[in-house]
Parts: sequence; C-alpha cells; structure tokens
Amino acid sequence: MDLEELRLRERVRDTYATYAHAGDRFQLSTLADCFAEDGTLEVKGGATATGRAAIIAMLSGGDRDGDDGGDGGAAKRREPPLVRHFVANLLFTSVTPTRVESTAYFQVLVAQGEYRGVDHWGRYRDVLVPVGDRWLFRHRQVSVDVAVPEGWYAGL
Repeated sequence: MDLEELRLRERVRDTYATYAHAGDRFQLSTLADCFAEDGTLEVKGGATATGRAAIIAMLSGGDRDGDDGGDGGAAKRREPPLVRHFVANLLFTSVTPTRVESTAYFQVLVAQGEYRGVDHWGRYRDVLVPVGDRWLFRHRQVSVDVAVPEGWYAGL
C-alpha cells in the first residue's frame, strides 16, 4: 500500500463519517452530497433512490417501499429522536484509482420518549468513486439485520 492509496482510504472514511453525522442531525442535503450525482441508495428489501433529490425525498417521507400514501410522505414524517450512528469494521474489499468497494457494520442508537438504546443494526455494502477530491457513493446498499419492534426505524 502506497501513500496515494492511504489518502484514498482516508477520503472514503471521511465520506462514511460525513454520512453518519448528517444522518444523526437529519441534514439530508449533506447526507445526499455523500453520493455521486447519479448515486443510488438502496434499502435491501425496501426502497431504492437514484440521484441526490430522490435520496432526499426517500429519506424525508414515505415508506421504505417507495409508497408515499399519495401525500408526498407528509403523514409518515415525524421529528427524529436523538440519533447516533456508529460504523465499525470498515473493510476495503477492492481498491483501484477509479473505484472502491467496501463494507461495514452499523448500529443506530436512539433516545425517543422513555426508550434509550439500540434501535437497529446491520451492514453497509458500498461502491465509491472519485469526484473531484472526494470519494462519493456510487451505490450504497443498507441491509438492516434487526430493528427493535416499536422502535424509531420500525415506525418509519
């Protein structure tokens, strides 16, 4: 591994961290900016959105199956609780100067009402590409392994 690959890997880590922090704060524009213009966010077994505007729309309302109930998702929107994403065990499975494939585990903690604890966890499977001096998601697959019944994620 040379210095340029180390720089590349750090830029990928920065994208992971920016995504997690933006998600915690419900800063959907910042989160969407972690994707290439034509990037895709896929929730395994649920909705898929391609393009930054579609990603923002998917995350700001409607169900994970893409059905917004005909109201643009307004009935589904609710103020997010205190949320913290934790990302661990980032593994680079393929690294080239034009494409990175990686995977990582995630865990989401929430404080909502009387409940404080783990809400859901799973795995990210990602493809990132260079855009300017950043590495952005071309495709992010979110696989939720477990969601707490009656939790924040389960209620979206």
